[in-house]
Amino acid sequence: MKSEPDAYGWDDLVTEGEGTWDGVRNYRARNNLAAMEVGDLAFFYHSNIGKEIVGIVEISASGLPDPTDDTGKWAAVKVRPVEKLRRPVTLKEIKADPSFAEIELLRQSRLSVAEILPEEWKRIIALSKR
Repeated sequence: MKSEPDAYGWDDLVTEGEGTWDGVRNYRARNNLAAMEVGDLAFFYHSNIGKEIVGIVEISASGLPDPTDDTGKWAAVKVRPVEKLRRPVTLKEIKADPSFAEIELLRQSRLSVAEILPEEWKRIIALSKR
């Protein structure tokens, strides 16, 4: 889940304790949001500034209508911070690692909510512990 840290960063979410992930206006990203269930985990990615995965969030409410949408087409979820990664994993690292050749984060780089497969998740966690 991508957010510009100068607009809404990891520290903002930690301060709030729970945040609403809304304002997504891409169909693939919307579908990714709509597929999330309470208890699912997601990475928090700082886009624009930093370009790095900085933490893990848990979906605390799912299947919500986007409160910024009057059409009813767009989805939202609520998230809570779980943990900050020991070390952020940068976009540069992900691009340089051949095991991420098919990761949606790179294949559809403009998505604000990208699917991360289980093996990709494990690899990102391993990189964060280096």
